[in-house]
Amino acid sequence: MPGWMAGVVGQPQANSRIRSMMPAQVLVLGFAVLISAGTLVLMLPVSAASGRATPLPDALFTATSAVCVTGLIVVNTAEYWSRFGQLVILLLLQAGGLGIMTMSTLFALLIGRRITFRERLWIQEAIAAPTLSGVVRLTKAILAVTALLEGIGAVLLTARFSFDYPLPTALLFGLFHSVSAFCNAGFDLLGTSFTGYVEDAFVNIVLMLLILVGGIGFIVIVDVYENRRSLRRLSLHSKLVLLTSAVLLVLGTIFVMVVEWNNPHTMGGLSLPGKILSALFHSVTPRTAGFNTLPTGMLMPATQLFTIALMFIGGSPGGTAGGIKTTTLAALVAAVKSTVAGKAEIEIFERRLPREVVEKALAITMMGLAMVVGSSVLLLLSEGVSIQDALFEATSAFGTVGLSTGLTGRLSTFGKLVVTVTMFTGRLGPLTLAIALAQRPRYVSTARLPEEKIVVG
Repeated sequence: MPGWMAGVVGQPQANSRIRSMMPAQVLVLGFAVLISAGTLVLMLPVSAASGRATPLPDALFTATSAVCVTGLIVVNTAEYWSRFGQLVILLLLQAGGLGIMTMSTLFALLIGRRITFRERLWIQEAIAAPTLSGVVRLTKAILAVTALLEGIGAVLLTARFSFDYPLPTALLFGLFHSVSAFCNAGFDLLGTSFTGYVEDAFVNIVLMLLILVGGIGFIVIVDVYENRRSLRRLSLHSKLVLLTSAVLLVLGTIFVMVVEWNNPHTMGGLSLPGKILSALFHSVTPRTAGFNTLPTGMLMPATQLFTIALMFIGGSPGGTAGGIKTTTLAALVAAVKSTVAGKAEIEIFERRLPREVVEKALAITMMGLAMVVGSSVLLLLSEGVSIQDALFEATSAFGTVGLSTGLTGRLSTFGKLVVTVTMFTGRLGPLTLAIALAQRPRYVSTARLPEEKIVVG
């Protein structure tokens, strides 16, 4: 854990400048420090299988991809990195998946230090908790759920991998891929992701469950558990997350199956169960997981474009996923529906949605689009690739997905820097990063300017 964070959590003599920071600024600084530390360690000769020092651009890209739980790689994780380097990547993606403040809170709890009010504000921002009340209890639940589910996933995957690899290797693969799946990271030690297990129902189902649970958000997991006897009592947030996730999952599966059914490079040669399984897996993985059982570069252009849309949406708030989030999409859809119906209020599930939520959703979406388009333009200028390849790579980085049509391994130094910044922005969220860089809290003005309408549409 970064040394500065150990001082922030529970240390009365911590640096006053850090303690006076806004929550968004603490998150940005925390991720930046962790990425910097990971970069330095990965540059060491001991981290590479060759025993030679790793160039700064490659180490920085890999550390950012791991901390931002993206999964894009410029060197093959299975071949380039030593076991030590792979362990470092595992620790980085676990810390990045849980979040800086969650890991720092764990440290404070282990040594018995008290969590201050300001630190609770930081935690609330980090885990997207709806209220300040009970954030420490929620953090404990997050840690417990993570340990339980990753442990179960590791045992199941190890049991399956033991048929294909020696037990020590199977143990490593089981643990690494369980953590990577739950954290929606997409890093793998197989070299070709899970294309070799495209028709293996056991591996596919275990991975998909880990990805889906990790991506729906810890708030939803806790809410479902506490209201398991009466799901009608779930919060509006949980209902929207579950409904939107289910709709996207079903639509994605049907679309991929229809378009790729006769593609000889993807589903064409698979059995009927294999086609259904691979379509379902490809519908799940763009929700920021990054694993693939079908060769991404061989997908039909329509499937790639649809995948870009899924990657941009991503998972849900308060979890390990990226993208603009399912609730953002749901809020915008509800606003459009209410506008078309001529309703003054935005209504959903017999609840009224505050206007500020929709305004925030719109801001997140527009800033996300600007980031993706800007990154795509820079990649077009520097890499000389097609528009679709550039857009796919930029969206994958922004959504912290990790899928690639093959461009990542060919990126120039400038291209690596562009994707690195995009991954960092996508993991933190463009709105969080903008607030942090603004260096001032939001305020409500007491003065109101004259109102004047404009023509739109």
